[in-house]
Amino acid sequence: MGKERISSKEISAYTSINATQIRRDLSAFGKFGKRGVGYSVDHLHGVIGEILLSKGEHGIALVGAGRLGQAIASSPIFAEQGITIAAIFDRDPARVGRQLGRLTVNDSTQLRDLVRRLNIVVGVLAVPAGSTQQAASELVEAGVRIIFNYSEALLDLPPEVRVLSSNPAAQLLAALALRG
Repeated sequence: MGKERISSKEISAYTSINATQIRRDLSAFGKFGKRGVGYSVDHLHGVIGEILLSKGEHGIALVGAGRLGQAIASSPIFAEQGITIAAIFDRDPARVGRQLGRLTVNDSTQLRDLVRRLNIVVGVLAVPAGSTQQAASELVEAGVRIIFNYSEALLDLPPEVRVLSSNPAAQLLAALALRG
């Protein structure tokens, strides 16, 4: 956007994450900004990139090869950000074994074994709400500690598991409520 500096309040407006939480999260990795001045965009971008890639390349497990899963798997956004989908899973026999991008869709019964073997630490759930808890629990049992949930289902998982939910319908309703 051509900006040289950005404040936590501005980042909050773009991300819908509380500005205080942004400051807390960034401070866990060091001191990057100055009170009243904000953050150097170039420096912050570089530091965040280093943080995200600091432990080597981690694979992402995508659970669900339906329309949403297909859109996620084929989106260039992930690759542009250095995110690699390492495995795709589905329960539907019509989808298992099919090619989705550069990967073959695996049967969900293989989830635990493949997630462990590939050292996957992040799971993306693109399944119907009724299947979300089971898929999330299987990911956690396999060692996943970060889950992106694209359903409206609320998950009951151990406290050490980070869950980020994105429900486009709920977010659209929230946006419409803000129009005043």
